[in-house]
Amino acid sequence: MPDLSNRSEEIEIMDDLNCSGAVVNQTLRELDTINHLLGGNYVTLNGVKELLHTIDNSKTITIADLGCGSGDMLMRMSRQYLRAKMKLIGIDANPNITAFARERTLDDRIHFETLDIFSDEFRKRKFDIVIGTLFFHHFSSDQLVAFFSQLKYQATVGIVINDIHRHPIAYYSIKALTQLFSKSAMVRFDAPLSVRRAFRRNELVEILKKAEIKEYSLRWMWAFRWQVIIKTAV
Repeated sequence: MPDLSNRSEEIEIMDDLNCSGAVVNQTLRELDTINHLLGGNYVTLNGVKELLHTIDNSKTITIADLGCGSGDMLMRMSRQYLRAKMKLIGIDANPNITAFARERTLDDRIHFETLDIFSDEFRKRKFDIVIGTLFFHHFSSDQLVAFFSQLKYQATVGIVINDIHRHPIAYYSIKALTQLFSKSAMVRFDAPLSVRRAFRRNELVEILKKAEIKEYSLRWMWAFRWQVIIKTAV
């Protein structure tokens, strides 16, 4: 059994910003399927819904999806809020991923940017809501403390975090499922490692405390997901 007592620092294949081609495209499609079948999409969409209730719906709402992958989450959000005034921005540091997302997205409310979240260019940006689905476990706890300390000022309404609960059941379940059904070597390697890099409740609480974030809710949701809703407009 792998050591799950602490977050792993091992690097996932997906973290290589030069990843490209058929293997990346297949991986993004499979991650969309995993999120759909295991209920992960609901965690993010529910969090956004809660934050939208606090906003004047007569104004245009800008939502940024960090680590946007294929753009599937933004497309789902656009369909769910078809009549709302929204500007949806998908952000990823890998240009091959944003190119894939652009090719499959026809919604004119959605656009994609290749941007490093630690860059000066990103720090200058403002959004109403920022979301991240299975994104933040890619970074160390120290990186997340520094990033959330900055992000709470960039997101004028709030932040939604949807990430993995590091747990033996989550680890062995995703390892078995991907070995049986995945056609992507990247998914078979990265998915179990993602669980090892993920969070226990106390670790998330400590990261938020160090980032001086006080107004938030933290809930466990199926399947082995943490939902964190940070309200910055307080």
